[in-house]
Amino acid sequence: MANTLSFHLCFFIVFMFSCESLVEASNNAGFSVQLLRHNSRFHKSGEVYNSFYQVPQKSSSSQNGNGATTGVTSNNGDCLMKLTLGTPPVDIYGLVDTGSDLVWAQCKPCSGCYEQKNPMFDPLKSKTYRNIQCYSEQCNSLPEGISCSSHNLCAYTYGYGDDSVTKGLLAREKVTFISSSNGEAVVVGDIIFGCGHNNRGNFNENDMGIIGMGGGPLSLVSQLGTHYGSRRFSQCLVPFHTDPDISGTISFGAESEVSGEGVVTTPLVSGEGQSQTYYLVTLNGISVGNKFVPFDSSQEVSTGNIMIDSGTPATYIPQELYDGLVEELKAQMKHTRTPIEDDPSLGTQLCYRSDQNLEEPILTAHFEGADVELKPAQTFIPPKDGVFCFAMAGATDGQYIFGNFAQSNILIGFDLDTKTVSFKPTDCTKQ
Repeated sequence: MANTLSFHLCFFIVFMFSCESLVEASNNAGFSVQLLRHNSRFHKSGEVYNSFYQVPQKSSSSQNGNGATTGVTSNNGDCLMKLTLGTPPVDIYGLVDTGSDLVWAQCKPCSGCYEQKNPMFDPLKSKTYRNIQCYSEQCNSLPEGISCSSHNLCAYTYGYGDDSVTKGLLAREKVTFISSSNGEAVVVGDIIFGCGHNNRGNFNENDMGIIGMGGGPLSLVSQLGTHYGSRRFSQCLVPFHTDPDISGTISFGAESEVSGEGVVTTPLVSGEGQSQTYYLVTLNGISVGNKFVPFDSSQEVSTGNIMIDSGTPATYIPQELYDGLVEELKAQMKHTRTPIEDDPSLGTQLCYRSDQNLEEPILTAHFEGADVELKPAQTFIPPKDGVFCFAMAGATDGQYIFGNFAQSNILIGFDLDTKTVSFKPTDCTKQ
């Protein structure tokens, strides 16, 4: 899904493995899985990958009238994960989306589906696939877009803000992961997922579905919480354009704990009228060096004013805050660097010519109770050789996002039970 909002996604990859190495999930354990960039080794050798990234202007999310909706689209800053579904196991490459809840994959028969390179999941060939009946408690766990099929099965329609839609049947199926810690298979057991028989949108041939990681009851993190005793996970994303052979991680259960020196924590904001899906926190402002630029010049900061989204590459902030940051960045670098103004392909981004990433200035995101330092590798990205651009953009729709460029090289823990998000500076390339 490309060009406006950038999909809250990260490809979840679940492998196929031998029975001898299977490890059952337990309440006292946890596991970690590789988290790869969309331009990773998942792409075949020799396949050309377009590395140009221009921070897109964000359009507002919309309700498409076809069911539950979340405002997302994808771009080449997305991450990748892998998992296996069914018995016998089928590899599923799904876009991990912290801005939605439904876990779904393309399923046969799929006459209304987008083209997919890898074999499609066939529920008729799985010994562990079970449809969910209409009017059941599980069917009602999706708040919108539910109906009954002609065979009294639980049918769903789930839409996204860029008009992408998946339609199919809710079902239960066995899911297994490969632990990045010890290489063993972790059998989680049954999860509820959407078997999508009619799917459209801005997907490419490598995308086999979406793994919803939001805070709702059907998200993967919520469903795994029943196995591990808590609804929490942590992620460590590698910076943009890291060597494709180096991956980040996403962890569940006991392995997802974020602790030790340097950890800061901010509360998740939830309340009446706010979706439980999104990870909303309060951002008071951002400093460039020692110069503080407030989130709102009126100094009246609303709680839960920004969403932490591991699938949206760029960070979207109020236009006034963005303009203030750009002005301060230019002022602090005017004696050492000159902004690029003669390259139309860069649009209106603040960009500098350099053979390697900038060394300064350092930005600090001031969340409620948590100051998070952002180095240039997290705030400037190389859209093409010899150029580094500011990886933030102004938005005027009131919907603001702390994107995954800024989240790289930080171990971030999301805890739905304690309603907190924790940050710890970490070299994610060495996890």
